[in-house]
Amino acid sequence: MPGVIVDRAVYTDGTRRDLEGDISDAFALARREPRSFVWIGLFEPDEAEFDLVGQELGLHPLAAEDAVSAHQRPKIERYDDTLFIVLKTLSYVDATSDIEVGEIMLFLGPGFVVTVRHGAGNPLGPVRERLEQNPELLRHGATTVLYAVCDEVVDNYGRVAREVEVDIIGLERAVFDPSARDVTADIYSLKREVLEFRGAEDPLVPVMEEIVRGRVPECGTTREYFRDVLDHLLRVDEQVDAHNELLNSILAAHLALLGKRQNEDMRKISAWAAIIAVPTAIAGIYGMNFEHMPERHWTFGYPLVLVVMAVSCVVLFRRLRKSGWL
Repeated sequence: MPGVIVDRAVYTDGTRRDLEGDISDAFALARREPRSFVWIGLFEPDEAEFDLVGQELGLHPLAAEDAVSAHQRPKIERYDDTLFIVLKTLSYVDATSDIEVGEIMLFLGPGFVVTVRHGAGNPLGPVRERLEQNPELLRHGATTVLYAVCDEVVDNYGRVAREVEVDIIGLERAVFDPSARDVTADIYSLKREVLEFRGAEDPLVPVMEEIVRGRVPECGTTREYFRDVLDHLLRVDEQVDAHNELLNSILAAHLALLGKRQNEDMRKISAWAAIIAVPTAIAGIYGMNFEHMPERHWTFGYPLVLVVMAVSCVVLFRRLRKSGWL
C-alpha cells in the first residue's frame, strides 16, 4: 500500500499537516475538526489495495470498482454523501504525435478527498504544491482540490490542442507541396487522435455545467472558480471541433489534389500514346509488304517516310504542349 499512496496529508484551515501512522487515524481527526479534510493520492491501485480505503470511507462498491478498473467516461455521480468524479487526462507524445489518455477519479465526501490516477499524464504533485501555497483557497475545503485538479486537466487540454494545431499546419503544408508524399494515412491518424481528444473533453462540459449551475451543493463556495474552468473548457471544445472540421477539409483537398494529379498523368500518357500512334500506323502500313505501294521502289522512299514520321510527331508534340496536355 505505501507504494500506491503517492501523498497523504490533513489540511486544517488551509494549512498542511503530514500524516503519521494509519490513515484511519487521519480520517478520524478530520471528522473531529470541522475545518479539516484529508487528501490521499493513489496511483493505479489494485482491488485489494483500494478496498482498504474504500472500507474505511464506506465508498459505494460500484464507484470503487470503477476507480480500480478505470476506462470510464468523464462524469459526476452521487453515492449517498459522497461525490464520484471521473476526468480524462491527456498527454502529447512529441516523437509520434500521439495523444495518450489516462484518468483521474476523485471521491469527495465529508472531511476527505481521495484521488486515484491511472496513466502517466497529469501528475498531481504540482497541483498539491500550488494549492498548499494558497492557504486562502484551501480554506474553502475539500472542493478546492476538485477545482485545482479540474483546472490542471483542462489547462493541459489547451496545451495538447496547441500541439495538435501545429501538426495540422504541417499536414496543410504537406498537402499543398507538389513534391510531398501521400499523407492520407497521416491525416486519418491525426483525425483519430482528435476524435479521442473529443471523447475526453466533450463529456466533461456537462459535468462542469452541473457544478456552475449550483446543482452540486458541496461546490457552493467555489462555483466562481469552476466557472473559469468551464470557460477554458468551452474554448478547448471549440478548438477541437475546429480541428476536426479542418482535418475534414484537408482530407477533401488532399483527395481532390490526388485526383487532379492522376488526371494530369492520364492526360500525359494519352498524349504520348497519340504521338506514338502516328509512326506506328505508318510503319504498320508499310509493314504489310504489298507489291504496289507508293515510293516502294523509290530511292528516297525510306528516308521520306522517316521524315514524315518525325514531322508528324513534332507537330503533335507542340500542339499537345500548347494545349497543356504535356
